[in-house]
Amino acid sequence: MFTGIIEDVGHIAKLQPTGDDIRLTVNVNKMDMSDVALGDSIATNGVCLTVVDFSSKHYSVDVSHETIKRSGFADYAVGDKVNLEKAMQASSRFGGHIVSGHVDGVGKIISLTQIDRWLEAWIQAPDALAKYISEKGSITVDGVSLTVNDVDGGKFMLTLIPHTLQETIIGSYRVGSKVNLEVDLIARYLERLMMGDKAAQSTSKSGIDLKFLAENGYLK
Repeated sequence: MFTGIIEDVGHIAKLQPTGDDIRLTVNVNKMDMSDVALGDSIATNGVCLTVVDFSSKHYSVDVSHETIKRSGFADYAVGDKVNLEKAMQASSRFGGHIVSGHVDGVGKIISLTQIDRWLEAWIQAPDALAKYISEKGSITVDGVSLTVNDVDGGKFMLTLIPHTLQETIIGSYRVGSKVNLEVDLIARYLERLMMGDKAAQSTSKSGIDLKFLAENGYLK
């Protein structure tokens, strides 16, 4: 579990393909690695990944095919900067919102407008995520806990303060940049809860079986 409060900006030092997966090595900058152990989780641009090797200056993780498919990792390259956050401890201050590190999809920056010291950013979310994004709700963008300030269909707007621009990779965004998105955890569970008994029904792709054919007049 994470809070979306970024501890450090690291950079990708190695990307080693291992079949359909990737072994990723990230060099840290100021993040304290003294309390990290093998098997710990570190959110890397919002993706919860398990540490398989580390030192005081780096950590390595395995990125699965599923993670590559659902996040921006397919487009990452050596030298790219990434937001870092270690998993929260029970004694930690909860500064952001509940972040699982399970990315729901990839969004795209469609406009950036400087307003005094603030930056207004509009992001296009995948259509499937639009229903989870609400004005004044929370969303995680590349691991950063942020407040949605406006919504227009599948697009949403963020107002970014100077501190966020300085302490995360958001300051380097450009129009067209792709970003990892995680919607609010409560919204995701609420949708499932509202399904009631229908949640137990199969969601097979075809939905066509003997019962379906009989109910629709194809079988006598």
